[in-house]
Amino acid sequence: MSTTDWNAMTWLNPPASTHVGPDGLHLVTGNETDFWQKTYYGFHHDNGHFLHLPRTGEFTIETRFTGRFEALYDQAGLMVRHDEHHWLKCGIEFTDGLCHLSTVVTVDGRSDWSAFALADFSGALELRLSRLGDAMFVQYRVQPEGLWRMARLAYFPPGLESLEVGVMTCSPQRAGFEVVFHHFRVSDPVSRDIH
Repeated sequence: MSTTDWNAMTWLNPPASTHVGPDGLHLVTGNETDFWQKTYYGFHHDNGHFLHLPRTGEFTIETRFTGRFEALYDQAGLMVRHDEHHWLKCGIEFTDGLCHLSTVVTVDGRSDWSAFALADFSGALELRLSRLGDAMFVQYRVQPEGLWRMARLAYFPPGLESLEVGVMTCSPQRAGFEVVFHHFRVSDPVSRDIH
């Protein structure tokens, strides 16, 4: 699995500031940024920060990141995107005073949201997303030596071949959310095993 050169990737909605240091990509979010389409809330937001590169077929992407999760809906993680109406984002989202493992799948312009609390979480999260046929398989682990655990197995239209893959962050309630992505990797699928 190869590590990608941050400078070879492209921004959708660049953040307020970025720099690459020895420990990875540092960034600070702009004001009231998010990705969401219609469901429940009725609004359309497509101004979150997404650093990406193109990918087709089946693949696995991984990242490890840390952030100062403090305000409601602060979020960071991975994203796979075809267009404004077809995408998936997953990672940590801060809600109800806790970090949650969150996944949003948007198909045909409608978003859904699943989340569960990461009890006693602090530090870094490792995140893995695999595209396998008509599915997106989301996994996470909270320690490098820990087990990969399933967060979500979601449908994603297999006919959407032209995708952008990368890291994303948003801060719907504020500006100034600080995140460090320590690495981003992309490869062919690492596994098809669910258990």
